Amino acid sequence: MLAANAARHDRDGTFVTESYDALRDAGLLKTAVPVELGGDGASIRDLVALQREIAHHCGATALASSMHQHVTCFTAWRYRRGMPGAEATLRRVADEQIVLVSTGGGDFTHPAGEAVAVEGGYRVSGRKRFVSQSAVGTVMSTMFPFHDPVRGTRVLNMAVPLSAEGVSVADNWDVLGMRGTASDDVVLTDVFVPQDRVLADRPYGVIDPPLQVIASIAFSIISGAYLGVADAAYREALSVSARRATDPTVQRTIGLMRQRLQVAAWALDGAVSTIGDDPAPSYEGFLAVMAAKAEIARAGVEVCDLAMQVAGGGAFFTGSVIERCYRDIRAAAFHPLTPEATLLAAGKDALGVSPE
Repeated sequence: MLAANAARHDRDGTFVTESYDALRDAGLLKTAVPVELGGDGASIRDLVALQREIAHHCGATALASSMHQHVTCFTAWRYRRGMPGAEATLRRVADEQIVLVSTGGGDFTHPAGEAVAVEGGYRVSGRKRFVSQSAVGTVMSTMFPFHDPVRGTRVLNMAVPLSAEGVSVADNWDVLGMRGTASDDVVLTDVFVPQDRVLADRPYGVIDPPLQVIASIAFSIISGAYLGVADAAYREALSVSARRATDPTVQRTIGLMRQRLQVAAWALDGAVSTIGDDPAPSYEGFLAVMAAKAEIARAGVEVCDLAMQVAGGGAFFTGSVIERCYRDIRAAAFHPLTPEATLLAAGKDALGVSPE
């Protein structure tokens, strides 16, 4: 089902609707919900493996659903600590299989927009970019800066229904790759957010402990999707190159691709082992996940480039698996931290320089 519709959605730039129907029918949208609340209790490692497998068939489906899976997984983390609102959200995911949406990659330490305090909560306005699966989302996990007169600028994490008055989805997702993710902009205009939907009040511009946990969970799962895209390009290259199996040039290229994927997979496996199934806030763990993501981004681009070379002219045609992977893998570089920013962060940490 996923592979059958992947090329059409990529060509048309439309959301992978049938894939989400299939995920919902299989119960995979609730897989990260704890067992006692009606889900499968999937671990971070389970979700990494799931998204990697989905990407073998459709990269856009894997990346888009990674956003839902990581928000659900972090909500389960909050539930285990008795934090408000977590259980109710997880029960809705289990019972209704609603889709959770995140703006964290676009917001990260410096979120767009503004929150203004009003009676009973806040009024928020702003434009959020790269909001994957916004076409089918129910609740958006997002952030807004709030200018506190005493404490200075803060970041408020909020849950905002996409159906709320003042929320609109812009139909502007027309990009190079991952075209089926419906990562449109979402515009919020004077949207009221009640106080009980404010999930955190954090410092601005800082990778603080809550963000360390969120990012460690999210980018482990997202990295699994990109690793799966590179796997798909390698598998297709291996298939079409079989007729030239005795050619030493082909042998070396296939060997290089296989090696790069193996090392990238080890990096991700090591990062997931570092943070564990129930991550504690840790900058070291955050850096481990960022290092793995950077390795996958670099290795993925190299593997997809090599796949196109070894497969020959057929891979250059629109609609080929390799051509789609070649474009899809480029999106990996746009998630924070970028590979170059990851090197800087690692260097600062090694030298004892503040990361702020």
